Amino acid sequence: MYPAAFEYYRATSVPEIVQLLQQHPDGKILAGGHSLLPLMKLRLAEPAALIDIGRVPDLSGIQDAGDSIVVGATTTYWDLLQSEVIRQSLPLITEAANVVGDIQVRNRGTLGGAMAHADPAADMPAVALALDASIKVVGPSGERTIPASEFFVDMFTTALNPDEVLTQIIFPKPQGTSGQAYEKFAHPASGYAVVGVAAFVTLDGGKVQTVRVGITGAGTVAKRASAVEQALAGQEPTEQAIESASAHAAEGLELNGDIFASEEYRAHLARVFTQRALSRAVAAARG
Repeated sequence: MYPAAFEYYRATSVPEIVQLLQQHPDGKILAGGHSLLPLMKLRLAEPAALIDIGRVPDLSGIQDAGDSIVVGATTTYWDLLQSEVIRQSLPLITEAANVVGDIQVRNRGTLGGAMAHADPAADMPAVALALDASIKVVGPSGERTIPASEFFVDMFTTALNPDEVLTQIIFPKPQGTSGQAYEKFAHPASGYAVVGVAAFVTLDGGKVQTVRVGITGAGTVAKRASAVEQALAGQEPTEQAIESASAHAAEGLELNGDIFASEEYRAHLARVFTQRALSRAVAAARG
């Protein structure tokens, strides 16, 4: 099927993007296009205008900012996979980017697009939650920064206003002895996560100092597994302690049930893959 008629604009700067969004309130931003264009072809989305941000220089690239790593919105998964800075400081991103879709998606899909689209089965929202990322957006009123924990509101819904554009994703650099891991039960055809779990752990004196767990695919929106984090924080991360904490993985999730997996099965997968991700993260922290 062909998409409905639309006007096309290629932006060259962030202020121009904001101006175009104001002029075309029914328009949509086009980055990599792997999420939006299929919806348009099925006429599930019929924007009156497309605002192409793919060639705005300020929106791409990976910058080491000292205590953080700043990733431009149009940075592709392939760019992330090639980055030594990401590989050394944030291997969780490398691991997750490597299992996103297929090679075509990884070549064209963007990190900012994954954040803004907020697909409940996408990999990167869980990673952003586990790494305590912040999302920088720009609109008519200026610039603001939104914690990832507040950015993902509901299925395909974020805290981004219609007249704002996502410009950067900011990841704090891990401090101390830390470990990261991503575990995913993927749909065999699409590669989307039936359930995906991102885990980040820091250890101090053999006990868990910080733990963050992001879960995607299981519910209507990617969320932190707060009950798991509370159960494991301050504990010695033995396999028994990890298993006990992981039993809380499905708590607080609005579980999805569909032809691929029932709510009960997704809850089971959330517990199993949380345990696996935490075990690997702890092992990485221990070296």
